Amino acid sequence: MAVITRSQLIAAPVETVFDAIIDGGSFAAWNPTIRASRRLDSETIGDGTQFEWDLRGFGKVVQELQEFERPQRVRIVPHIKQLEGGHRFRLTAQGDSTRVEHELEMRPKGAFLLFAPMMGMIGRKNLRDTANALQAHLER
Repeated sequence: MAVITRSQLIAAPVETVFDAIIDGGSFAAWNPTIRASRRLDSETIGDGTQFEWDLRGFGKVVQELQEFERPQRVRIVPHIKQLEGGHRFRLTAQGDSTRVEHELEMRPKGAFLLFAPMMGMIGRKNLRDTANALQAHLER
Protein backbone atom coordinates (compact mmCIF):
# COMPACT_ATOMS: atom_id res chain seq x y z
CA MET A 1 0.00 0.00 0.00
CA ALA A 2 1.12 3.54 -0.66
CA VAL A 3 2.05 6.01 2.00
CA ILE A 4 -0.71 8.41 3.10
CA THR A 5 0.43 11.95 3.84
CA ARG A 6 -1.09 15.00 5.46
CA SER A 7 0.27 18.41 6.41
CA GLN A 8 -1.05 20.74 9.06
CA LEU A 9 -0.13 23.91 10.91
CA ILE A 10 -0.72 23.84 14.67
CA ALA A 11 -0.75 27.05 16.69
CA ALA A 12 1.64 25.76 19.36
CA PRO A 13 5.45 25.71 19.78
CA VAL A 14 7.31 22.79 18.22
CA GLU A 15 8.44 21.45 21.63
CA THR A 16 4.83 21.34 22.88
CA VAL A 17 3.64 19.52 19.75
CA PHE A 18 6.53 17.04 19.91
CA ASP A 19 5.89 16.32 23.60
CA ALA A 20 2.21 15.57 22.88
CA ILE A 21 3.14 13.20 20.05
CA ILE A 22 5.68 11.21 22.10
CA ASP A 23 3.34 10.89 25.10
CA GLY A 24 1.73 7.73 23.74
CA GLY A 25 0.38 6.81 27.16
CA SER A 26 -1.99 9.79 26.99
CA PHE A 27 -3.24 9.39 23.41
CA ALA A 28 -6.63 7.97 24.47
CA ALA A 29 -7.39 11.26 26.27
CA TRP A 30 -7.51 13.17 22.97
CA ASN A 31 -7.29 10.77 19.99
CA PRO A 32 -10.66 9.29 18.91
CA THR A 33 -8.97 6.36 17.11
CA ILE A 34 -7.62 5.04 20.44
CA ARG A 35 -9.97 3.67 23.12
CA ALA A 36 -7.27 3.17 25.79
CA SER A 37 -3.53 3.88 26.05
CA ARG A 38 -0.79 3.21 28.56
CA ARG A 39 2.99 3.36 28.74
CA LEU A 40 4.75 -0.01 29.06
CA ASP A 41 8.05 1.20 30.54
CA SER A 42 9.36 3.91 32.85
CA GLU A 43 12.62 4.86 31.15
CA THR A 44 13.27 8.28 29.60
CA ILE A 45 11.14 8.66 26.46
CA GLY A 46 13.17 8.02 23.31
CA ASP A 47 13.94 5.35 20.72
CA GLY A 48 12.42 2.09 21.89
CA THR A 49 9.83 3.54 24.29
CA GLN A 50 6.71 1.36 24.11
CA PHE A 51 3.02 1.94 24.66
CA GLU A 52 -0.06 -0.23 24.40
CA TRP A 53 -3.04 1.20 22.55
CA ASP A 54 -6.52 -0.25 22.16
CA LEU A 55 -6.97 0.82 18.55
CA ARG A 56 -10.34 1.18 16.90
CA GLY A 57 -10.57 -1.65 14.36
CA PHE A 58 -7.45 -3.52 15.57
CA GLY A 59 -7.70 -4.09 19.32
CA LYS A 60 -4.69 -3.92 21.67
CA VAL A 61 -1.45 -3.17 19.83
CA VAL A 62 2.02 -2.40 21.22
CA GLN A 63 3.48 0.77 19.68
CA GLU A 64 7.16 1.74 19.70
CA LEU A 65 8.90 5.07 19.18
CA GLN A 66 11.60 5.01 16.49
CA GLU A 67 13.58 7.60 14.52
CA PHE A 68 13.49 9.78 17.64
CA GLU A 69 15.04 13.20 16.93
CA ARG A 70 13.78 15.80 19.42
CA PRO A 71 11.89 17.94 18.39
CA GLN A 72 12.03 17.35 14.62
CA ARG A 73 10.99 13.77 13.97
CA VAL A 74 9.58 10.60 15.46
CA ARG A 75 7.94 7.48 14.08
CA ILE A 76 5.35 5.42 15.95
CA VAL A 77 5.59 1.80 14.81
CA PRO A 78 2.96 -0.83 15.61
CA HIS A 79 3.97 -4.35 16.63
CA ILE A 80 1.28 -6.39 14.92
CA LYS A 81 1.83 -9.45 12.79
CA GLN A 82 -0.84 -8.59 10.21
CA LEU A 83 0.62 -5.18 9.44
CA GLU A 84 3.91 -3.33 8.90
CA GLY A 85 4.49 0.39 8.71
CA GLY A 86 4.01 3.25 11.11
CA HIS A 87 3.17 6.91 11.53
CA ARG A 88 6.07 9.29 10.96
CA PHE A 89 5.79 12.87 12.22
CA ARG A 90 8.12 15.58 10.91
CA LEU A 91 7.92 18.89 12.75
CA THR A 92 9.16 22.32 11.72
CA ALA A 93 8.89 25.47 13.81
CA GLN A 94 7.15 28.32 12.01
CA GLY A 95 7.25 31.24 14.42
CA ASP A 96 4.99 30.36 17.37
CA SER A 97 3.36 27.59 15.32
CA THR A 98 4.46 24.14 14.14
CA ARG A 99 4.18 22.58 10.70
CA VAL A 100 3.50 18.84 11.10
CA GLU A 101 4.07 16.55 8.13
CA HIS A 102 2.35 13.21 8.71
CA GLU A 103 3.34 10.06 6.84
CA LEU A 104 1.22 6.97 7.53
CA GLU A 105 2.35 3.66 6.08
CA MET A 106 0.17 0.56 6.42
CA ARG A 107 1.46 -2.56 4.63
CA PRO A 108 -0.79 -5.57 5.22
CA LYS A 109 0.79 -9.02 5.49
CA GLY A 110 -0.53 -12.55 5.06
CA ALA A 111 -4.31 -12.89 4.97
CA PHE A 112 -4.62 -9.15 5.62
CA LEU A 113 -3.48 -8.55 2.02
CA LEU A 114 -7.12 -9.18 1.09
CA PHE A 115 -8.07 -6.08 3.07
CA ALA A 116 -5.51 -3.77 1.43
CA PRO A 117 -8.08 -1.58 -0.41
CA MET A 118 -10.14 -1.16 2.76
CA MET A 119 -7.02 -0.35 4.80
CA GLY A 120 -6.36 2.63 2.55
CA MET A 121 -9.77 4.06 3.41
CA ILE A 122 -9.32 3.29 7.11
CA GLY A 123 -5.81 4.77 7.09
CA ARG A 124 -6.93 8.02 5.46
CA LYS A 125 -9.81 8.40 7.93
CA ASN A 126 -7.62 7.56 10.96
CA LEU A 127 -4.90 9.97 9.82
CA ARG A 128 -7.43 12.76 9.30
CA ASP A 129 -9.06 12.08 12.69
CA THR A 130 -5.69 11.93 14.48
CA ALA A 131 -4.39 15.14 12.87
CA ASN A 132 -7.61 17.02 13.66
CA ALA A 133 -7.66 15.72 17.25
CA LEU A 134 -3.98 16.63 17.80
CA GLN A 135 -4.65 20.16 16.62
CA ALA A 136 -7.80 20.52 18.75
CA HIS A 137 -5.95 19.12 21.79
CA LEU A 138 -3.03 21.55 21.44
CA GLU A 139 -4.99 24.64 20.45
CA ARG A 140 -7.49 24.48 23.33
